[in-house]
Amino acid sequence: MSFIRASLRARSTLANVRRYSTTPETKPSNLPYYLGGGGIVGLAAYLYLDSATKEGPKPKRVQEKSPLDPQNFVEFKLKKVEPFNHNTAKYIFELPNGDASLLPVASCVVVKSAADAVNAANDDKGKPVIRPYTPVSPADHPGELVFLIKRYEGGEMSQHIHALKEGESLAIKGPINKFEYKANQFEEVGMIAGGSGITPMYQILEHALASPENKTKFTLIFANVTPADILLKAEFDALAKAHPDTLRVVYTLDKPEGTWDGETGFIGKEMVKKYVAPASLGDKVKVFICGPPGQVAAIAGKKEGYKQGAVGGVLKELGYTEDQVMIRAAVSVV
Repeated sequence: MSFIRASLRARSTLANVRRYSTTPETKPSNLPYYLGGGGIVGLAAYLYLDSATKEGPKPKRVQEKSPLDPQNFVEFKLKKVEPFNHNTAKYIFELPNGDASLLPVASCVVVKSAADAVNAANDDKGKPVIRPYTPVSPADHPGELVFLIKRYEGGEMSQHIHALKEGESLAIKGPINKFEYKANQFEEVGMIAGGSGITPMYQILEHALASPENKTKFTLIFANVTPADILLKAEFDALAKAHPDTLRVVYTLDKPEGTWDGETGFIGKEMVKKYVAPASLGDKVKVFICGPPGQVAAIAGKKEGYKQGAVGGVLKELGYTEDQVMIRAAVSVV
């Protein structure tokens, strides 16, 4: 209802009030007109608001499709860069129409240089470098796709992304489903990560722990060089504090500093045995691994590209089978 229509309705109401009034007429005065004018405005406003309230809120638009394409690369503009530490930054890409990515858990995307990129990331044969990355933004986050990307020396794609300027584009294809996460599928989940290989673990933990129905116990072992290299530490500490019965976070450093009281050194057999649920639990336990190729090879055996392959390294020594181990895009960090 328009405000003008509400005013006319108010005038009609006041006229009816006068018509049935039994007060005898007296000498005309302008005061009732002034008061009546104010009353009309007030009553009109009330009727307008009352009508608007009855009409109810507009239905929320339901997004049925992701702006990403699992079959083709789509270019998205870099909206903003937020420095995180000395070699890592958040790269925020704009999604059209305020849409969310709708990426399932657990999945990643693959990226390559945009078609018009000045400094494209190409291999020694001149072919585009394609790398998988896991966003750190939730699947329902509107209008943005956020990556936390560490710059590696010799890493063609990470260097290319770090050279991007706001307004430039990156070609992204996805989702690439790596593992279909199901609530309470396992009693125990061990997570072993290094560097920016932490992002797939963050995606799973943020999703799983948000459910009040979650009963799975997660243990994360996160390896870095120095305290300054630990990514998303505040977020993991907050999750561990909020879910003390279902999440344990263990940090280990190559070069501890100051009053460091966590683990030190590389993740080896004794550290895995100390913190990760044993292989004897069978299908009740799962171990996720993501990090630099060297770390993955030492813990789970050398892998060819993104293939899972047979289990080797530390996990094989401890009796884990191929069904119990999941490699999450081992080379996505470069």
